[in-house]
Amino acid sequence: MDTPLHEAAASAARQEAARLTAMDVHGTVLTWVDNAGITRVKAVPTARLAHAAQWGVGMSPVFDVYLSDDSAVTSRHIGGPDGDLRLFPDLDRLTVLAAQPGWAWAPADRNEQDGTPYAACQRGFARRMTERAAQAGLELRMGYETEWVVTLTGGREGEEAAGKAVAGDGARAANGAPRYAAPGPAYGMTRMVGLSDYVRDVLRALAAQDIDVLQIHPEYSPGQFEVSTAAAGPVTAADHAVLVRETIRAVSARHGLHATFAPLVEPGTVGNGAHLHLSLRQDGGNLFRGGDGPFGMTRPGEAFLAGILHELPALLAVTAPHPASYLRLAPSRWAGVFQCWGPENREAALRFIPGAALDADSANAELKCVDATANPYLTAGAVIAAGLNGMEQKYSLPDPVSGDPAVTGAAVPRLPTSLPEALDRFRGSDVLREALGEPLYEAFLAVREGEQARTRDDSPEALVAGLRHRY
Repeated sequence: MDTPLHEAAASAARQEAARLTAMDVHGTVLTWVDNAGITRVKAVPTARLAHAAQWGVGMSPVFDVYLSDDSAVTSRHIGGPDGDLRLFPDLDRLTVLAAQPGWAWAPADRNEQDGTPYAACQRGFARRMTERAAQAGLELRMGYETEWVVTLTGGREGEEAAGKAVAGDGARAANGAPRYAAPGPAYGMTRMVGLSDYVRDVLRALAAQDIDVLQIHPEYSPGQFEVSTAAAGPVTAADHAVLVRETIRAVSARHGLHATFAPLVEPGTVGNGAHLHLSLRQDGGNLFRGGDGPFGMTRPGEAFLAGILHELPALLAVTAPHPASYLRLAPSRWAGVFQCWGPENREAALRFIPGAALDADSANAELKCVDATANPYLTAGAVIAAGLNGMEQKYSLPDPVSGDPAVTGAAVPRLPTSLPEALDRFRGSDVLREALGEPLYEAFLAVREGEQARTRDDSPEALVAGLRHRY
């Protein structure tokens, strides 16, 4: 397995290890995201970073069939106690963790023991789809929005950290439901004041890690916030989604708070999304601007979005992959539950954003039916595969939709309303099956079927409660 490439990585890692040691960093966490959407980790001491870069770190492929509760299923290609893989840290993404003193982080690529790429590596899948687009002369830029809810962890420390801002929220606590930190009004300054130090520390930590934050604000639900980060290449955007989430989690812990990114915190409320923004470029130009297609799109740009829209019922199994996801996907909550598109329409699953007239780079699209139970690497890769198929098939967009279809009665199809329905559409998608490849496709499907079987008899309350501390 040892090659000049690995030797070069080891040399670079030795230099990085020296830098980390000088910064009093003692360990590096290597992360990957499994098919249940859980970020899994192995860690190495700083002194072992060069060895990890050259030889990898062992881990079992069985994690690809783990469910969100850490039980396991199996699939035709992956499952059981046999086999081993090697995790290789991506040193280009090595980051000192601002909210976890003494630690650094790097996303990991997974290889077979002989050094060949592991066919079911989700990060590798996102990279393959990005390269497939590049071969067609296309450059993707993506960015995830991160929504989360901040709750008290209990005890005096949590009360003081939140400024005792949960006054008046006793009914929720008495009933065993979450106690929200600084509930306040939606988008209200009250919530920012109540958690001013906390939000400042989130921004401080992200800036220290070279994450370019575009905006941060309170969201609709009690204790809910959202942060948007700058667009990047698809793999880097997914890396950033992982790093942002774990940074928020670490800052929350240091403030005696708990951050949950689960689709819902309580049934019947507006939940957490992880919306994906994307733009498409060719020869230096934004394909969503300057053309004769709808709202100034070029025809290739229109075809790419039409491909996503066409594949969306099957894509939903990837972007909203947990049974709890479908409790969030309700009409009139800006969750994007209708298979339609529209300019600046937040009820459409695919929202087109023409952008400022004088800023061609600002034109982009937002896929709204995404939450944090989705693996961000799988989401990125699957969306690219669908868009490229739209270009190959020369799809066109249907007429745009304005307003809320649930109110206007517009004749547009509803996206699947349950995971079994989405899985039926996923099984019927040759586009996604071919793009994922059989090992990853089969393992992903087994996990999704396992999650459905495991929670089939759960009430909405039990379903939601089971995820609060998993995501």
